[in-house]
Amino acid sequence: MSLPERVLWSALKGSRLDGLKFRRQHPMGPYVFDFFCVSARLAVEIDGYAHEVGDQPERDAIRDAWMAERGVRTLRIPARWVLDDVDSAVAAIRTDMQEHSPHRPFGPPPPQGEDFRF
Repeated sequence: MSLPERVLWSALKGSRLDGLKFRRQHPMGPYVFDFFCVSARLAVEIDGYAHEVGDQPERDAIRDAWMAERGVRTLRIPARWVLDDVDSAVAAIRTDMQEHSPHRPFGPPPPQGEDFRF
């Protein structure tokens, strides 16, 4: 894991965020999430500078759309933000999860028959 990922992981592991369990480096289909909360169906990606250049923004959009088709939201957080103020990054995750609670559906369930590990 990169330094920003390690910093955020220390704030998320052990169900520290409102008792929600996150997994790190969680695979799904051809992708691997930086962090994934099964109960919220939320992937959290820490994006460094490389995500801003070349064809990477387009590749990220394709990946996010692929996940959305399977009922998984993606929250992208800049790596610099995590390093500057991890508490704000955690607050952004909390806010996103509150805005998309089980009482406010955010996507369809994954297609039947596909091999996804939740």
